[in-house]
Amino acid sequence: MRGLILAVQFLTRIPTPQVRDFAPEQLAQSSRWFPVVGALVGGIVAAAAWLGAGIDPWLGALAGTVAWIAVTGALHLDGLADLADALGAAHRSRERFLEVLRDPHVGSFGAIALIVAIAAKLVLLAVILRGGTAPAQLAAELALAAAWARYGAVLWSRTLPPLAPGMAERFAWRASAIELWAWAAALTVLGMAAGAWTLALAAPLALAAWWVYLRARVGGMSGDCLGAGVETVEIILLLTMAVTR
Repeated sequence: MRGLILAVQFLTRIPTPQVRDFAPEQLAQSSRWFPVVGALVGGIVAAAAWLGAGIDPWLGALAGTVAWIAVTGALHLDGLADLADALGAAHRSRERFLEVLRDPHVGSFGAIALIVAIAAKLVLLAVILRGGTAPAQLAAELALAAAWARYGAVLWSRTLPPLAPGMAERFAWRASAIELWAWAAALTVLGMAAGAWTLALAAPLALAAWWVYLRARVGGMSGDCLGAGVETVEIILLLTMAVTR
């Protein structure tokens, strides 16, 4: 339970009993709970979207998007913005890429990436809600999408080399291959059981595509790369939900 609380504290702004005295390896061990936290985030987004959709689908989409940002504290959006800035300013220089990646300020490329990502979630949620999805199905699919995305963060940190010392590689210390396979199997089975077979097929492909991109374009991973991947996978899975309605 301590690991779950640490994972919730790290990934969200959800109030929890405070765990202040913990070793770095305990935070590393909490990464095995990331998919559970993702499912919780997806459930909260679904609840907000469904309540707003009772008035209008666009209001539901707005409520869901705002809830998504609020409950995560824009943690992954920050990573997306940092990676976009670094890629835009690198000009094929690895040193410049790492320098910009460490810069906490948001530049023009990061701002554009944030606008596109938020707009994409808003529009795709509106399309999904206009399709008249049942509340239980909406909750199941959004929970699965967010869980897959955070499973991806653990997978990428476990299988890609770190770009530089930092938070991201700590999670790889405690994510065993058995745990990774078990989570992949569990999320696939849950997706099939919930009737979300398109998500069960699309999610592994999205995770693999981001792995290939990071390996080929960036050369490894960092916390920002993981956050950007979470946002990218969530948008891809929202698109999958929208086009299969």
